[in-house]
Parts: sequence; structure tokens; C-alpha cells
Amino acid sequence: MNRVPPHSEHLCRYFQAAMDILARPWNGLIIAALHAHGELRFSEIGGLIGVADRMLSERLKELEARGLLERIVDGGPPVRVSYRLTEVGKGFDEAQKGLSKWGRELVE
Repeated sequence: MNRVPPHSEHLCRYFQAAMDILARPWNGLIIAALHAHGELRFSEIGGLIGVADRMLSERLKELEARGLLERIVDGGPPVRVSYRLTEVGKGFDEAQKGLSKWGRELVE
């Protein structure tokens, strides 16, 4: 059996890291919504993508822990919480363009 060339191992690892995020339900849509609209509140994200509150809460915590978005707390009163992409999260833009182009080709 042939061994995978070393550079391919790195590419596979990097691709898998990206897919680990995108394969989780709602993650791609959350990132895309924040990219398109900038800073959004919890209810705004949920309204844009149609996800249940519990699932949205889980996904936002996960994406924040992975460094893709940041949670901004405005001390109020009333306290307001919003979310925006980090520089790492903004890197999704190029991938989204490529995936959207490919998806269009698959559909048409």
C-alpha cells in the first residue's frame, strides 16, 4: 500500500479541521449570517437562519470556544449580548464563495 505524501497529510488534516466545523448542523449558516450582517444579537441570528434557541446557544458557545466568533456584552441596562466574527471566523468568506460556486454547479 502506498503511503500518502507528507504534504497531502497536512492538506487532509487542514481540510478535516475545517469540515469538523462546517459539518456540524447550523455552524456554516451562523458564520455566513454573521459575515453578511456583521454584529448580530442572539434573536437576530435565530430569526435569520431559523434555528431553535437551544441549538443556537450550543453552536454559538462552540464557535466562540473555537475562536471563530466573539460574544460582546453591553452592560446596559438592559444587558445586551451580540456576536461577531473574529479574524479567524472572517476567513470563512473565501471558503464560502468557493462552496457556493460549487453548490450552484451541483444544483444547475
